[in-house]
Amino acid sequence: MAEATSPRGRHAADRLHGLTSWHSDWRNLRVAVLGLGVTGFSAADTLAELGADVLVLASPGADERFDLLTVLGVPFVQGDLRTVPAELEAQHPELIIVSPGFHPDHPLLLWAAKCGVPVWGDIELAWRLRDKVGPPAEWMLVTGTNGKTTTVQLAATMLAAHGSRVAPCGNIGVPVLDAIRDPAGWDVLVVELSSYQLHHLPENGPGALRPWASLCLNVADDHLDWHGSAEAYRAAKAKVYLNTAGACVYNRADAATLAMVQDAEVQEGARAIGIGLGVPGPSDLGIVDGIVCDRAFLEDRFERALELTTVPDLVAAGLGAPHVILDVLAASALARSFGVLPATIHTALATFHLDAHRIETVAIADGVEWIDDSKATNPHAADASLAAYESVVWIVGGLLKGVDIEQLVQKHVGRLRGAIIIGVDRLALREVFARHAPLLTVFEIDANDTVFNGSEATGTEQVMTAAVRLAAELAQAGDTVLLAPAAASMDQFASYAERGRLFNQAVHDFLGR
Repeated sequence: MAEATSPRGRHAADRLHGLTSWHSDWRNLRVAVLGLGVTGFSAADTLAELGADVLVLASPGADERFDLLTVLGVPFVQGDLRTVPAELEAQHPELIIVSPGFHPDHPLLLWAAKCGVPVWGDIELAWRLRDKVGPPAEWMLVTGTNGKTTTVQLAATMLAAHGSRVAPCGNIGVPVLDAIRDPAGWDVLVVELSSYQLHHLPENGPGALRPWASLCLNVADDHLDWHGSAEAYRAAKAKVYLNTAGACVYNRADAATLAMVQDAEVQEGARAIGIGLGVPGPSDLGIVDGIVCDRAFLEDRFERALELTTVPDLVAAGLGAPHVILDVLAASALARSFGVLPATIHTALATFHLDAHRIETVAIADGVEWIDDSKATNPHAADASLAAYESVVWIVGGLLKGVDIEQLVQKHVGRLRGAIIIGVDRLALREVFARHAPLLTVFEIDANDTVFNGSEATGTEQVMTAAVRLAAELAQAGDTVLLAPAAASMDQFASYAERGRLFNQAVHDFLGR
């Protein structure tokens, strides 16, 4: 493999530096794509369309995407990627496109660093190619430990009501590379970015993003097993604000997001816009006497505010939980930065519905409310969910991803009627409950669906069937049975969506409706 400092390496680097447009010459560029999920396939498909020499490396599977690669004429390797495949070495790649699931210390990425092969994520590739269909769309970037998807959907709904051609994309499920290739073209892309995707973004140079607006909703320890430390995770999140042209939106209740804005290198004229549930200052959006208002995007913001909606209206629309109201404020800030009128925002909010498995009311029976917040996949999300209810039977557990659950339990133990622990990482939860709530009734369901109360097995049932039955034993009128696992789902379920769906089904089966 040629080193980056060799003539071949310098030539490759010079060529990559000049690839800043769909209309640049990408033909025969040797590119290896790591992974064949939604992101990896979109990258391979895009590069094949550009005429690049593409090789895909992915774990074995029966995914139909392998069949599609064959149709596209793109070669691929299925195998154990912990060692460097001979096909990769033979390709002598000039560029590697990495899917978000590959840890920074993955053997193939270490090999690329050793050999001087540049590594891009799909977001950098999409930024360089964004001019395929007419003038490039403006980009609005959204990240945060929690609330990203809801905020992206809200902002896109507001912008669409304004008449903008808008695409919510990125980590929300639609690859940005698919969006930029849509023949209809867009005015705005609202791009959800995970910390994995942000990790691979350059801070400067031709691949550095220059978004219109950017937002970090909140930061709490998450994905530490991927990033290696809380500091690395926060540094990745902070990249969202780099080179922003119009509005850097931050959470006034989260000092980390303000620090990120203060430290970011932005374009001249970019403004810092605060959001919060309290009374807003100038250049903020917030709440005054139940009125959600804007004191940022009006000339006389030191004297006046503009009404966007009211808290009662949000409650009526199913958007009244405090953390969802914060998402509404964040999305409104993005939309207002693009000229969306307050009346348009009010109208858009009246018709917006949260996705399934996000504080979704499954049923109300005998005075007990059953809530599905399976999307609460980390302690920060579960904290917001628990805070919305006064008396809770909590279904918690799964894959904790290296984060500490202790502060969450300690903070909310006073509102718990009982708890049902599920998932593989049960020991940490069991110990925390024993320390902070030794008198609390806690049931445990092990990975084999065996139900425990203390140390005695009481039967074997499906996880959610057992969890719902036990929750019903604990719940009293006025209580909320809350599925807010504070953990990832892949230990026992295919996804958080499947976890929530099975909870919904189990509740309806139990209630006989």
